[in-house]
Amino acid sequence: NSPAPAPSQSQTESEKGVTVRSIQVVDVEELNADVRSKVDALVANTKQEEIKSLQESIDAIPQAVSALKAKGRVTAQVVAINVDRDGVLTMFTKKTT
Repeated sequence: NSPAPAPSQSQTESEKGVTVRSIQVVDVEELNADVRSKVDALVANTKQEEIKSLQESIDAIPQAVSALKAKGRVTAQVVAINVDRDGVLTMFTKKTT
């Protein structure tokens, strides 16, 4: 079981050189305490406008919206994303935002 990727708000940097091959949705509540605290710290330091912009970007990707729906989530619950070198887009969600 590989460790969860570190969340990142800078999707433009990631998307330049990486093609998204798959999408996963992870609830922050499901992460182990160590990783969850990192995501919570990232979210706490992210401006509300940046999160809104991130959510608007996700809304423009039909596959991302479908992945969220499959997990019973909506774009408004996404608090952070990460794109790794293998092209896996991870969207971190919180049940209550």
